[in-house]
Amino acid sequence: MMVKNCGVLILSLFLGNAFAMDDAAILEQGRKLFQTDADPACAICHTLADAGTKGKVGPVLDELKPSEERVLNALKNGKGGMPPFVDHLTVDQMKILAKYVSTVTGGNKP
Repeated sequence: MMVKNCGVLILSLFLGNAFAMDDAAILEQGRKLFQTDADPACAICHTLADAGTKGKVGPVLDELKPSEERVLNALKNGKGGMPPFVDHLTVDQMKILAKYVSTVTGGNKP
């Protein structure tokens, strides 16, 4: 019984530490997800200066300046022609991607 609880605790600590990495590492991982690792890659549809992308289908994120919450909501539920990514990205990957987009566009500023 103690071993089972220990395993749950370790799993909780692991998942809770997804953002224990520093901001630079989060931004780099977010950039990689945006450019190539998400399926489909965000870069296909969206323009984002920091990522060096020039997508023409979705909104220009540098102009939209979405908040972290707005990006996360779009990733979870889809928006307009954008499909939801819940079957393609983990929750942690979606959080990292949302933090990246909102940070580099200035969308996380009050």
